[in-house]
Amino acid sequence: MSTRSGEPSPQSTPEPPATPAIPGAPEAPEQKRILAVLVLSQTLSGAGLAAGITVGALLAEEMLGSTNFAGVPSALFTGGSALGAVGIGRVCQRWGRRPGLALGYAAGSLGSIGVVAAAAFGSVPLLFLSLVVYGAGTATNLMARYAGADLASPARRGRAVSTVILAMTLGAVIGPNMVGVTGDLAHAWDIPRLAGPFLLAAVAFAAAALALGLLLRPDPLLLARARAAADTAAEDPGGPEEGAAARTDTRRLVTGTTVMIVTQLVMIAIMTMTPVHMRAHGHDTQAAGFVIALHVAAMFLPSPLTGMLVDRLGPPRVAAASGLVLLAAGLLAAVAPSDSVPALTVALVLLGLGWNFGLLSGTALVTDAVPLATRAATQGLVDVGISVSGATGGLASGMVVAVAGFPFLGAAGGVLALAIVPVVALTSRPPRPAPAGAAPRKERV
Repeated sequence: MSTRSGEPSPQSTPEPPATPAIPGAPEAPEQKRILAVLVLSQTLSGAGLAAGITVGALLAEEMLGSTNFAGVPSALFTGGSALGAVGIGRVCQRWGRRPGLALGYAAGSLGSIGVVAAAAFGSVPLLFLSLVVYGAGTATNLMARYAGADLASPARRGRAVSTVILAMTLGAVIGPNMVGVTGDLAHAWDIPRLAGPFLLAAVAFAAAALALGLLLRPDPLLLARARAAADTAAEDPGGPEEGAAARTDTRRLVTGTTVMIVTQLVMIAIMTMTPVHMRAHGHDTQAAGFVIALHVAAMFLPSPLTGMLVDRLGPPRVAAASGLVLLAAGLLAAVAPSDSVPALTVALVLLGLGWNFGLLSGTALVTDAVPLATRAATQGLVDVGISVSGATGGLASGMVVAVAGFPFLGAAGGVLALAIVPVVALTSRPPRPAPAGAAPRKERV
């Protein structure tokens, strides 16, 4: 994108991967309105995201009568998130962010209603199907962050993404603490108490879909493309699409994708089994909801600071820090006394913080790496990988705990997260200098 005066933007000449963007880059005038609409929709939808996190495993354990399958709901709705990411990415690629995100939230609302119906009728097949559809809503929660970055200047991209992520905090923190209230409401309607949070999710996702469908104008991705095409036509008539594939920074794309996949897998695995672990050692559902609420707060509340760090230090350094924080979280979860709510709370807070570091730094890396012509579709595929890793973590977590126990799960997750550090170090090295006389490659984001 260029400035309105037609001057080339700071992104016309790519920076080395480890170098932060130059401060003071111009911001699109529509960016404030777009971020405001995204903040509204994310605030509404945050409660929908929290439902599956807080009681999904407990509801499955109750309906299936076995801890071995407690990770199935997490696997299903994160697997559904993968399917949703593909669909949302394709819709966004063709028609823009507004219809893609609105459709995803609408699907999440429909899935939430299906979960409530499944619990009311005791239907396990309907529960599984509905959790897959519900996953589209959780996919949209995360994919909305890309919309915040479409028009953001390079120097403010981390902060733009952090604003969208932070907006989920209110609903996501309130949701787990509404387990008792929504459970009472469900019980009054002769529905199992654990289905109560999904009643809230149905309303929250529907409201978010309505807000985006009516208010996300202009569409940030379509506007960014139009301006980039106009700039390219002015600078190089007839060649906006030439070399588009070559302009993708593969190493940066691989690094960002790997960071987000590993952090998602570790976070989902440990988080999913924490409520089950707590209930097995005498803690009630409300205590588990409190721990998860603080965990979710740590996933989102640090976003402004994380975004600033991403912009100032560069995404690779923040990505490496995520591996170290997740290692500390996993080890603390492994050694925490089973009767100590404070120790488990600290472990889950660190788990959320490490995930936050990984998500924001990985998002910045992916967005920087891919040109506008293919950005939405590529981002959708990246989020498929994130969702599949989450599904793997959720599905495997119950089996690991059943066989080896929760402490082993925590330690194994922490050690796996540490692998992020060498991955970032290896893939973020500056590229080899071009041969003498070679024309510099021109990239456009």
